[in-house]
Amino acid sequence: MKGITLIVNIILIVAVAVLYVLHFTGAKSGAAVSQGAHSNKKDSSSLKIAYVKADSVILNYDLAKVLDEEFTKMQEAYTNEYGSKRETFEKEAAAFQEKVQRGGFLTEERAIQERDRLVGKEQEIQKLDQELSTKLGNLQTTNNQQVLDSLLNYVKLLNDQKKYDYIFSGSNIIVGDEAHNLTSEVLHALNERYSGEE
Repeated sequence: MKGITLIVNIILIVAVAVLYVLHFTGAKSGAAVSQGAHSNKKDSSSLKIAYVKADSVILNYDLAKVLDEEFTKMQEAYTNEYGSKRETFEKEAAAFQEKVQRGGFLTEERAIQERDRLVGKEQEIQKLDQELSTKLGNLQTTNNQQVLDSLLNYVKLLNDQKKYDYIFSGSNIIVGDEAHNLTSEVLHALNERYSGEE
């Protein structure tokens, strides 16, 4: 294990050294080539860049809040439906177990029929649980896609007006000038647009 760590460290040192050499030697010799070969490309200082903290927008976007409330209500309804059926089954299973222990069935055949009925009921409850989980998962995916589509569509419209070269997701920005942060502008516009649709 120490040998692997040593090898990784050596590779990292060599990589940093190569980058250092390329950066400082390439800047001198490549300056003339850079001007001629890249004269038709935009100068990096003239790039128009902005960023949006998408996670912050999504947390505060009224549409996302409404969809989350609807999802929570549906989740509670599903949980109650499943819980009610599960509780009823558990009571029936306990009653069956008690009846078996005290010899309450007239015949073994009747006990087997009741056991089979309970096994079938348990399978139905498990199937219901899977169906409800799938419905909730699909609803969550649909809600997330709806919010994301709304955000992306608005950012595209904004870019058509302001002509940015790049608009980044703020979650990947480590350091950035707040002048380039469009989060509050985007959030405000999305909420205004959503309230106008209601």
